[in-house]
Amino acid sequence: MIKADNLFFSYTGLPPYVLNGIDLDIKDGEYISVVGENGSGKTTLMRLILKFIKPTKGDLISHSNRIGYVPQKNDFSNSNFPITVYETLNSYRKLLKIKNKKVILGSLEQVGMSDFTASLMGSLSGGQTQKILIARALMGDPDLLILDEPSTGVDVNSQKEIYGFLKEINRKKGITIVSVEHNLEAAISNSTLIYHLTAGQGHLCTPEQYTNEYLKNNRKDDSNV
Repeated sequence: MIKADNLFFSYTGLPPYVLNGIDLDIKDGEYISVVGENGSGKTTLMRLILKFIKPTKGDLISHSNRIGYVPQKNDFSNSNFPITVYETLNSYRKLLKIKNKKVILGSLEQVGMSDFTASLMGSLSGGQTQKILIARALMGDPDLLILDEPSTGVDVNSQKEIYGFLKEINRKKGITIVSVEHNLEAAISNSTLIYHLTAGQGHLCTPEQYTNEYLKNNRKDDSNV
């Protein structure tokens, strides 16, 4: 699906968006959570995969035919802009050049938001907005879904629904998921693998390894303070 080989990215501005020698192989059907401290390079890696930016050095090869992208809801739109859920998805349908308008209701049904077609985007809660963004990404029938911190600004109950849905489409439909995460509990519970970034360098491990090697060590260090 995606292979990054000896990938470097550097940026002269602040903060230092730097990745150093990334070696990552994401196979079809994986659910990868990318975790790490602020400034470790999580969002930079996501932008490289999406081809928003180009690597300074190295190779990044993607065999994905269709990529769905779910940004942080705060990056999506002006909440005061008077646009409905249907209009939002219909605009994206036109961008993708999808002729069948039924794809809009179909994607909303998948995320349990079919009753909100006439609602204004600005009137939705954080969880509802995130579901709409996921529905929008699913309209293109992606084989790879990339999410940027999907639990940001989302209430706990909606988080459970969203992560449950993501896990279901990954396990049952085989959609590959790459999710930049600060929600470590969700990452451990849902991922098949975790990619841990530290100061621009990455380490791929299972959720169990991440719990044992990183979280437990951090808790021991905290207890000695």
